[in-house]
Amino acid sequence: MPKTLSVLTLNCWNVSPPYDERMAVLRRTIADLQPDLVGLQEIVVRPDGMHQGREILDGLGYDLEFRPAFSWDDDASFAGPEGRDYGFGNVAASRLPIVARDWIRLPGSESGEIRSATAIVVARPDGELPFVSTHLNWRFDHGYVRERQVVALRDFAWNVAGDRYLPPVVVGDFNADPDASEIRYLRGWQALGGRSTFFEDAWAAAGDGGPGLTWDNRNGFAHLVDEPDRRIDYIFVGLDHDRGRVTVEDCRVVMNEARNGVYPSDHFGVMAWLRL
Repeated sequence: MPKTLSVLTLNCWNVSPPYDERMAVLRRTIADLQPDLVGLQEIVVRPDGMHQGREILDGLGYDLEFRPAFSWDDDASFAGPEGRDYGFGNVAASRLPIVARDWIRLPGSESGEIRSATAIVVARPDGELPFVSTHLNWRFDHGYVRERQVVALRDFAWNVAGDRYLPPVVVGDFNADPDASEIRYLRGWQALGGRSTFFEDAWAAAGDGGPGLTWDNRNGFAHLVDEPDRRIDYIFVGLDHDRGRVTVEDCRVVMNEARNGVYPSDHFGVMAWLRL
């Protein structure tokens, strides 16, 4: 097996229209890119059997784990995900065998948003790799919530890693640009609450030197919302000098061209190639 691993992340914009056309474009693009690991956010699963993650990935060679950040009661109000396998949340998927699965609700539910992270551990000949897909609070003025979320996310990712040789890979929609304190914390550029960490930002390490926009108003779906262009979707690779090194060889913005006038989401995706 080659020692290069490809990783894709995309916020899938839930079931926003034109849903069928978008999902068809998304499936075709994933089939073309053939990533080994896929993190999807804003995935909807309903108790009637509708499963957006499976609609996207079934038949493409993936095993997946979906965990909801929240579910709905019969009156359409928010409910906790405990004991439920449906709702709104994140998918972590792999073409490699999955040997462990985990989930965490992130802090900040008092803000009116409920967020979570879904984790899997995949088996490779060179070790077991933890992989986490997440989605943080979206409001511009919720940086103080995202700060708490990234600290919890760091602890969760490394707890999933446990004593495994390979460090965690964490992907998702962080709803914060690279200069935000929550992203600076993950990159080791500042402490939060007297704590620090380090994850390598794949785009900063091996992107093409451009802005790497994943929210871009040239995408007509993004243009529907009056928000500035920015880079808010990331692939992060943990670093621990006592573990194996995972090196980012390449990173690209993907899913950034329409097919027959349709983009797969209001976000663009990010894909990285990692050397283990």
